Amino acid sequence: MRDILIASYDLEVGGVERSLISMLNNFDYDNNKVDLMLYSHTGEFMNLIPKSPNLLEENKKYKTFRMSIAQTIKKGEILIGLSRLLARYKSKGNGIAQMQYMWEYALPFLPKNHKKYDMAISFLWPHYYVAEKVDANIKIAWIHTDYSIIDTDIEMDLKIWNKYDYIAAVSQDCKKSFLKKYPQLKDKVIVIENITSPDFVKRLANEEIDELKDDNYFKILSVGRYCEAKGFDNAIKAMKILKNRGYDDIKWYIVGYGSDETMLKELIKENNLEDIFILLGKRNNPYPYMKKCDLYAQPSRYEGKAVTVTEAQILGKPIMLTNYATANSQVRNGIDGYITELSIDGIADGIEKLYKDKKLRDLLANNCKNTNYANSYELDKLYSLIDGGIRNVQGECSSTSI
Repeated sequence: MRDILIASYDLEVGGVERSLISMLNNFDYDNNKVDLMLYSHTGEFMNLIPKSPNLLEENKKYKTFRMSIAQTIKKGEILIGLSRLLARYKSKGNGIAQMQYMWEYALPFLPKNHKKYDMAISFLWPHYYVAEKVDANIKIAWIHTDYSIIDTDIEMDLKIWNKYDYIAAVSQDCKKSFLKKYPQLKDKVIVIENITSPDFVKRLANEEIDELKDDNYFKILSVGRYCEAKGFDNAIKAMKILKNRGYDDIKWYIVGYGSDETMLKELIKENNLEDIFILLGKRNNPYPYMKKCDLYAQPSRYEGKAVTVTEAQILGKPIMLTNYATANSQVRNGIDGYITELSIDGIADGIEKLYKDKKLRDLLANNCKNTNYANSYELDKLYSLIDGGIRNVQGECSSTSI
């Protein structure tokens, strides 16, 4: 029986979190004992954790990473709060680097996990916890996005990446973009795709919802956090172009939440799109919305491999996505998805194309319906690494003792 640790932040609504739930639901628990470390036991997906993994007790020091600095100090974690103030000063306004400094400076005040594991998986960047606070024969860090776009402190990042035996990218293009930034890590990077569970998605898609009524509007849906990466600001501007072109029977709905919500609402109001560009907010279950839409759109600036796109494909929806760096790992262009130019005009043109070309929409949808997106076999790669790694460690120990 293998002992495995999986660590992540929380289970708020998001693609990475849904990917983690799918992994946990497809794990081989007959041969693996899994401890799940969540820094904060919060989020709408907490009730989706299966029974088999052992959810470790929430630790108040790690929970601070989902709190503000003021809340952290108020909770009595003064040294961690001060380390985060120092991180804010050191990063000079770079939010990504601030996360790295936050972990770096807080490390002396964070407790270790004292159990020895066969494998430890860090599921979400920054990967300090597993790197510095966990003892395991094999350590794997997951990458879910296009790191060539993210403004990280490379020297600090390399220090942590080098503490891992493997770095698991969710697609081939995600791997390629990562290695553009970190070519010295090429021997560590492998591809393990997000685990998808078609039965799970289809079952939850049958839930009744009040929005996206059956009417004469052509309904577009996107799901994701309200942040720069997802490109929803570009989507709003593209919708304005479509309105100016005379398309008054299109509505675009967004399921999600995030720090850009106020900005997006202001942009919608500024362009007089309140009735046709609708922020639905956070939803625990996005699948009924996918089921009811006429087109699923991913207007992102960058992605690793968007879980939501695969989920919409499972539900047999025509897909449009922008030509971000990893887009060709996501769909087969013109077969089970349509890739449009990554620009405001490109988004508008792509929607116009698919709105007018029902034959193309039907082709994309039918090819999705006829594709099996189940891929729990991806976890076999993990099991192989564990077995091979354990043998290597045991072999080294034997040689030393001889």
